[in-house]
Amino acid sequence: MAFKEREAKMRFEVRDTFYLDGERFQILSGSIHYFRIVPEYWRDRLEKLKSLGLNTVETYIPWNVHEPEKGKFVFDGMADVAGFVRLAQELGLYVILRPSPYICAEWEFGGLPAWLLKEEISVRSASEAFLRHVREYYQVLLPILKPLQITEGGNVILMQVENEYGHFADDTAYMEAMRDLLLEGGITVPLITSDDPREESLRGGRVKGALTTGNFGSHTKERFEILKKFTEGGPLMCAEFWVGWFDHWGNGGHMTGDLERSAIDLEDMLKMGHVNIYMFIGGTNFGFMNGSNYYDELTPDVTSYDYDAVLTEAGDFTPKYDRYREIIGRYAPVPEVELSTRITKKAYGPVKVKEKVGLWESLELLAVPQESICPRSMERLGQNYGYILYTSPVRNERKLTSIRLLKANDRANVFLDDRRLLTLYDRELLTEHELDAEAEEGQTLRILVENMGRVNFGPRMNEQRKGIDGCVQINGHIHTRWKQYPLPLDNLDKLDFGRGYTEGEPAFYRFEFTAEETGDTFLELNGWGKGCVFVNGFNIGRFWEIGPQRRLYVPAPLLREGLNEVIVFETEGKASGEIVFAGEPDIG
Repeated sequence: MAFKEREAKMRFEVRDTFYLDGERFQILSGSIHYFRIVPEYWRDRLEKLKSLGLNTVETYIPWNVHEPEKGKFVFDGMADVAGFVRLAQELGLYVILRPSPYICAEWEFGGLPAWLLKEEISVRSASEAFLRHVREYYQVLLPILKPLQITEGGNVILMQVENEYGHFADDTAYMEAMRDLLLEGGITVPLITSDDPREESLRGGRVKGALTTGNFGSHTKERFEILKKFTEGGPLMCAEFWVGWFDHWGNGGHMTGDLERSAIDLEDMLKMGHVNIYMFIGGTNFGFMNGSNYYDELTPDVTSYDYDAVLTEAGDFTPKYDRYREIIGRYAPVPEVELSTRITKKAYGPVKVKEKVGLWESLELLAVPQESICPRSMERLGQNYGYILYTSPVRNERKLTSIRLLKANDRANVFLDDRRLLTLYDRELLTEHELDAEAEEGQTLRILVENMGRVNFGPRMNEQRKGIDGCVQINGHIHTRWKQYPLPLDNLDKLDFGRGYTEGEPAFYRFEFTAEETGDTFLELNGWGKGCVFVNGFNIGRFWEIGPQRRLYVPAPLLREGLNEVIVFETEGKASGEIVFAGEPDIG
């Protein structure tokens, strides 16, 4: 069916299948998260999606991107969801929006804003405390989405009520409230829910008035048979056909899917129903926005969200693309699309450090300290992401024999003045640890804590305040009177590189290089320990020597023709003195 102009309002209905203006319509969709891709590349990624033979693009809408602080809303730049949807329409694509307050997506806190944790709130529940914040967010979001619907002349054909709720809880009143908020906000396109295809999850996540869909990556025939019990004769749809998986720090390698197996499952989906490929392109967890999982231990996701998707993180074609295009071509027209965005790759080579300054020497420029008897979490101090430093003078102790951090997350480096005493990560923070350090009155205890990314899935979402939210025990007693320095690192323009540097301590390293022509490049940090990188003021993400990710993707639009600045913040005292810009990725 030809795509109609924006002014023409259309009907999109759910009956035995989907119908567009009365004609049967098969959804062939792929996931692209606009917030993981620089806007200059949205057109390229959408054109490649259309060239695969897909007619629809699906995206989540992360609340924490659009309301980073309570009452402060952002809908421009990488957050311009309406611009992304309109661009898709310009290219003749339909859109599925998933605007529920929770998205999972291996995204920080599953898309929920961290400032919710400043209060005692049960997220994803019918508690008025939570719903009040959702309601106030939707009062801003939904007027932006409403005119994008196909019923208003736009191209949005479906919206999701909530995401995989049946795996999380069974609060029916919450699901009904979420549905009603969409309807009250003028959403008139059909609604969906999506859950893993177990009967218990599908029962828990469904809500009257929304089509039940499934999320899975294999065994299509068996999954669709289960799903049939919940669609009331309606269409069968895999809302997330997982074609790969995500990586976390320290897992030993890059996760990849089984192309032959997924090809069989894709064909089965096209024979039996409808599909959204997750992910068509994964993109990047820029900044501090990676999520984490927590089962027996914390597993923070890496900066790359390559996902072994149909396109690579940098938008390159893969063997999966060619195979899927062949399969889709048996069921739908596959257009020839001329790609309009010129993208090149550049290897700018090694760059030597130009200057450096220590964190301790920079504190008063980067943070205003807040004082309390016992340490307080990031969220209670009004901080969302990054690092936080706790300092307190030694008073009565003359020898430090043990330390314990109560209610601490996720990773803590402990210092006595400039001496690094120990590093504690995840479950190591649950117990007391021996020390052997002579101390003098007036020396400073320093505890630098990193937020590695909030849990985005499962029951621990309500219990993850970052930093220290309890107390610090030294030699068995509670050590009191702390200064707390929030370090979101969003103000590095205030750094003064003439203030000094202490070897082996957390520090900032500044680099400059000249680009005659900008191109996509990949930053390698061999010999560096752990930290994050800023390119021309933009936080491109985290690095960690334990891998599996070895290079950070730098899209060309973040660079300038001429002089470019890179600042590396490193916490382990491991710095090689140079960085290297390579022309290809290396995440294995």
